[in-house]
Amino acid sequence: MHFKRKKNPVDKQKLIYGRHPITDAIHHHKSIDKIMLSNAVKGEYEKELRKLCKEQNIPLHIVPKDRLNHITGKNHQGVIGFLAEIEYQLIEDIFPIIYDRGEVPLIVVLDGITDVRNMGAIARTAEACGAHALIVPQKKTAQINAEAMKASAGALNSIPVCRTASLANALDYLIMNGLQIIAADLRGDKMLPQLDLSLPTALVMGAEDEGVRPHLLRKVNHWFKIPMKGSTDSFNVSVATGMVLYESIRQRIDLEG
Repeated sequence: MHFKRKKNPVDKQKLIYGRHPITDAIHHHKSIDKIMLSNAVKGEYEKELRKLCKEQNIPLHIVPKDRLNHITGKNHQGVIGFLAEIEYQLIEDIFPIIYDRGEVPLIVVLDGITDVRNMGAIARTAEACGAHALIVPQKKTAQINAEAMKASAGALNSIPVCRTASLANALDYLIMNGLQIIAADLRGDKMLPQLDLSLPTALVMGAEDEGVRPHLLRKVNHWFKIPMKGSTDSFNVSVATGMVLYESIRQRIDLEG
């Protein structure tokens, strides 16, 4: 017998709807996870909304009107917004804080991590291991919702999360700031313990089925493999991220002490 998995109910307190409330929230820099716009909405409002979402890195999804009706029976005027559980930050604002503290940057870049539990687990480990920020893309990424918050054990309230329209541009910015870019890949010519993670570092982790996308791999300084002995072909992405971050903190503690 097969059972349908229940969908997580929408948190009504996280919903905003209606054309003016949506644009007002954007203008007041509310942290918005995503906006859904009916495909029937055309004209000046659509153009204005697209422009605002692009300027503030807010994912905009064009959907059938029936989908909006399913989410709320209220008069949504063809547009619904979902307020984020966290306040997204800019990576440009993180670096002055890191350097003011005299710390060596450690950034985690997540490419295509769509499982909310993996997102939460990675955030929990990253915060515990002293990572300074997570960078995630606008699209094809897990929603930071209540389930992700729970999986992070509160870490998503502590570690900055930076959302960007282009991970490639974000990596260029990190390179410009002197970070080495590393990525786990089965074609790597080095094993994890051979890397010098005491240097300013950005770790790029990709989805388990696809890995880091090729155009991002071209920006990487070191591809590495995590030693394995069993027959399983790969580690869970949150577990693999934890291994790399633990190796990083181990090296940095050894250097300090």
